[in-house]
Amino acid sequence: MLPAAARLRRSEDFRVVLRRGSRAGRRRLVVHALTTDPSMAADPPSAARAGFVVSKAVGNSVVRHRVTRRLRHLVSARLGTLPAGTSLVVRALPPSSTASSAELGSDLDAALRRLGLLSSHRPAGDVLRPTRPADAAPDHGSAV
Repeated sequence: MLPAAARLRRSEDFRVVLRRGSRAGRRRLVVHALTTDPSMAADPPSAARAGFVVSKAVGNSVVRHRVTRRLRHLVSARLGTLPAGTSLVVRALPPSSTASSAELGSDLDAALRRLGLLSSHRPAGDVLRPTRPADAAPDHGSAV
């Protein structure tokens, strides 16, 4: 769950990001981002915030909630790397219903990179695990 300060909740907040923000689309999702200029704001910039749009075109309520949970987890790991005052709206597209979390994560990273909000390195929450070669024997426990 995202903390309350990190969530977009009002429809007006969503509308502003969708209308004024930049957009980067991928096969499974579209990311809209709006970064406020700290020199123009009267208040100090707030932490990055995010909201999600998952329509009925994605699937029934079970599927929509699963997609939302996956996206929320992926975005929460990346919010700390975004500039202060950034607002994101992540809109899931119908192919997201059959996508794995890894596929959604790669689409999210690509969209954030395209918007210039993410550097080329992976977020701290993502750990690359070494994979076995295809011809290697299966690992069935310890080799003591």
